[in-house]
Amino acid sequence: MKIYLDNCCYNRPFDEPSQVRIVNEANAKMAIQRAIANGKLDLVISYILYSENKRGPNVMAKDYNLDFMKKYHKIYVGIDKLDSLQPLIKDIMATGIKSADATHIACAISAGCDYLITTDDRMLKFKDERIKIITPTDMAYITEV
Repeated sequence: MKIYLDNCCYNRPFDEPSQVRIVNEANAKMAIQRAIANGKLDLVISYILYSENKRGPNVMAKDYNLDFMKKYHKIYVGIDKLDSLQPLIKDIMATGIKSADATHIACAISAGCDYLITTDDRMLKFKDERIKIITPTDMAYITEV
């Protein structure tokens, strides 16, 4: 099963654990990472993930996330695909999704991902028959990790 985690999902374990949702999503995200490391899930990453990760304020999170992505990804959607992704990105943006989020979704669709995992409420509302967008907690239940 191919999955794509957006940047907010990667950073969830580094968020302040001030709400039950944050704690549950952080724990689920780490369980998903274990499943990826154990070969149970195929990780897809993209140039937009690298770009957003580089701009993050938490140095420890940036380094940890980058190392994980580099070590465990099976598919990389590079910036060389941007021109071919533009029509899809524009279609997604027409539904109210922001540019960077639309790019994550387009990269995941183009790589044939089954799921895009996010903690972003706006992205979670986006519906498309080509991909399911779910929370880390939902993914943990699906995969029973």
